[in-house]
Amino acid sequence: MGMVDKEYLTNRIVAAEGGKAEALYDLGLLYSIGHGVEQDNVEAHKWFNLAAMRGMISAQIDRAEVADAMSMGEISEAQRKAREWMVTH
Repeated sequence: MGMVDKEYLTNRIVAAEGGKAEALYDLGLLYSIGHGVEQDNVEAHKWFNLAAMRGMISAQIDRAEVADAMSMGEISEAQRKAREWMVTH
């Protein structure tokens, strides 16, 4: 992972902490493709879910796509993680 990726990732995390829907969505994308982070459908679903709750249609679509590749257990884990995130932010 190059410096640019690391910086971009840090920037997105900081923006997501501030509740920016686009940043939440971007984190979902990064985790769904494994760009700069380990590919992780649970994390991708969590971030897409949080962005979708803020009204991002694209996040709803991508969340559904990621969910297709996930087990019910993974989906409920992702939903639990999204709820935990909402409680702490």
